[in-house]
Amino acid sequence: MPAVAGIAGAIAAGALVLTGVSAAMAGGQPGVSHSSPGFMEMIWWYQSMSMDGMFSVNYPGIYRSYTKNFAFSCGLIPWGTMQTTIDNFRKSTGGNITDNNYDYLKNSTLRFSDGTTATPSGSFKRLLIRGLDVLLPRDFSGITTSINGTSSSTSTSSSQQSTLVSGIQAYVEQVTVPDANAFMTILLVFAIVVGAIVVGILLFKVILEAWALIGKFPTSLTTFRKEYWRILANTITSLVLLLYGVWVLYCIFQFKNGDSWAAKTLAGITLGLFTALLAFYTWRIWSVAHKLKQSQGDSSALFEDKKTWKKYKIFYENYKKQHWWLFIPSIVYMFAKGCVLAGGDGHGLVQTIGQLAIESIMLILLLWSRPYSRKSGNWVNIIIQIVRVASVVCILVFVTELGIAKTTQTITGIVLIVVQASLTGILALLIAINAIINCCKENPHRKRRKAAEKARSGDMEGDAFLLEVRDGKGRNDVQLHTKEVSQSTLGGYDDFRAQAQSDRADRYPLTRENSTAPLVTKYPDSSSLGKKGYTPIIQQDNIPDISPQHSFRSREPRLPDMGFGGGQPGRNY
Repeated sequence: MPAVAGIAGAIAAGALVLTGVSAAMAGGQPGVSHSSPGFMEMIWWYQSMSMDGMFSVNYPGIYRSYTKNFAFSCGLIPWGTMQTTIDNFRKSTGGNITDNNYDYLKNSTLRFSDGTTATPSGSFKRLLIRGLDVLLPRDFSGITTSINGTSSSTSTSSSQQSTLVSGIQAYVEQVTVPDANAFMTILLVFAIVVGAIVVGILLFKVILEAWALIGKFPTSLTTFRKEYWRILANTITSLVLLLYGVWVLYCIFQFKNGDSWAAKTLAGITLGLFTALLAFYTWRIWSVAHKLKQSQGDSSALFEDKKTWKKYKIFYENYKKQHWWLFIPSIVYMFAKGCVLAGGDGHGLVQTIGQLAIESIMLILLLWSRPYSRKSGNWVNIIIQIVRVASVVCILVFVTELGIAKTTQTITGIVLIVVQASLTGILALLIAINAIINCCKENPHRKRRKAAEKARSGDMEGDAFLLEVRDGKGRNDVQLHTKEVSQSTLGGYDDFRAQAQSDRADRYPLTRENSTAPLVTKYPDSSSLGKKGYTPIIQQDNIPDISPQHSFRSREPRLPDMGFGGGQPGRNY
């Protein structure tokens, strides 16, 4: 059904929009993770289903047709003009296009190892033959079937050629892409996407500059205007990370099949550049984390420092702080999958066992670490990985060397479709739910920023109040300021201040500020001090303005007050 590929593309587009909106709402705030599933998780899942259709095994026709719907996620676009251009390029650089070109492929019949045939991009239907459901092509030019030893042949054109295909060649040629054109196709698609990204970002930059000359644009776009080169570099790096697994696959497939020397050279250069780019980022992040551990004891600044976060977040933004390093085994995982699938092309058992080992190791790693910062991220990615492992186990049923019955293989193919399609539907539903939540719920990142700004404002007001108290401003001004602060952010400060004054009165009961008791202003002759019946002479009237340090308590030995405690020198605090 052609609509399946369209629906899959619409789901991917929705995930892309949701991921972009989430990133814009976060506003570059450090440590903010995104809800799962996101755009990259959806594309990687599509690539997994597409790569499941590239094994050199005897697939049932229904499963072969199903996996073809996700070929776009691997960069396989059946664009006739592009394919003709690639053919001409290969011809001028030593490639053999006699029976390996776009025009030849369009008029060919693909013959698979199980005896069924189909035309490129042909659909399949189900025919009932003597009570047994058999998958046969609908738009076929020639097909041969055998029932009870009787052979029948149907052909609509004697001029068409029949080509035996399997593995990666069978998959790419089903979508009308010659196998020798596979690498150049993804290279041109990548170049077109990168060109569109560069033009779009630079055009938006020009619009912002013109807007700044005419009027004042929103402050939310200031970051883009200042850091558009960083945004451009991060976007291209994200695209490389997204396609790295299938890029390794097509490059090794190009090396293995030979053909044009220019195509092989481009495959080597681009694979080296992409690997070097990811290796550079890996080294930089590892170096920064190592320095942070030496200076601060941990690597939390990878998530907390805004400058570092903006540079490297595309690799670890959804992981927990202690599991930032998990992007490294993820890159190795993508590289290994591409190597095993392309290197083992033509050997289905080797491919299947190798992929099963790789997928199982990744599943164990996810179950052990549960590295995602959100529970939804852990659950979604673990479930996806479980289905990947189960899919490879089911593909073992299609391996020719095991000799499993046709009926079992067909049933297994249907089970695979049900499981994989169900998971795809669940992921699409989660994307829709996340979109609704983001539209209806207040932006949590903006809410946290406002709370932080309010707290900082409250701290500044509290500091201003303490400065007024220290500087000895009038009582009325202090009380008014206390009331304002209490109403804003320092609720209950009046009670705290009253309690503090009460504690101070208890501690210094004889100071002039806290006591109304008369002070000793006239002392007897020193000869009477210490004698029985001695009573100090108290002057009740006209008490002079004696500072608190002349009280009895102030006559006790004490260290000189140098004014470092925040109070005024010479006063008892």
